[in-house]
Amino acid sequence: MSKLRVHCFSVSLDGYSAGPNQDLSNPVGVGGLPVFGWQFATRTHHQMHGGEGGATGLDDNMVIEGFEGIGAWIMGRNMFGPVRGPWLDDSWKGWWGDNPVYHTPVFVLTHHPRDPITMQGGTTFHFVTDGIHAALDRAKEAANGKDVRLGGGVSTMKQYLRAGLVDDMHFVISPALIGSGERLFHDLHLPDLGYELKDHTPSPGATHIKIGKRI
Repeated sequence: MSKLRVHCFSVSLDGYSAGPNQDLSNPVGVGGLPVFGWQFATRTHHQMHGGEGGATGLDDNMVIEGFEGIGAWIMGRNMFGPVRGPWLDDSWKGWWGDNPVYHTPVFVLTHHPRDPITMQGGTTFHFVTDGIHAALDRAKEAANGKDVRLGGGVSTMKQYLRAGLVDDMHFVISPALIGSGERLFHDLHLPDLGYELKDHTPSPGATHIKIGKRI
């Protein structure tokens, strides 16, 4: 059965997954980029963005694992872009250029309707206005037996965790300090929600944490 999976969701040493005041110049909030430094350094990240080089090893393997067996994605509107309120036009098509890294259907949670956007490489952004369960149902149908990956941001992640809908989670404790912004684990009681620690492995760039549903 199709699972809902989280991969490479980074958290700073002081507990933040994004900085404050997201805008066009600060996709993950002011001061938020260092929390993803471990991922930016990997060979896979370099390749996905048309570059060469990059580190191999555990960090790179975790990035690769996050794309294996994925047939659709779900993300919140803030992960899709900095635009707020009604869509004034169709000019904003995400942070990732004409050929986004997803190569699957992507379901974007929003309060404001918008027609789907078909991009190069197999990515189509669908905008879902009727909640997290509807987005998951549509994503699982589109995934055609493969798993669904849950992206960001923090608010979207919390909604799915509180509803007990996430099956497997890979979080990354990044050696970075943000100081303020959005905290993922604040006011979440994962044991009460039925989750437990499955594995933790340090790497040169971060510490990888795997959490899953308690059996």
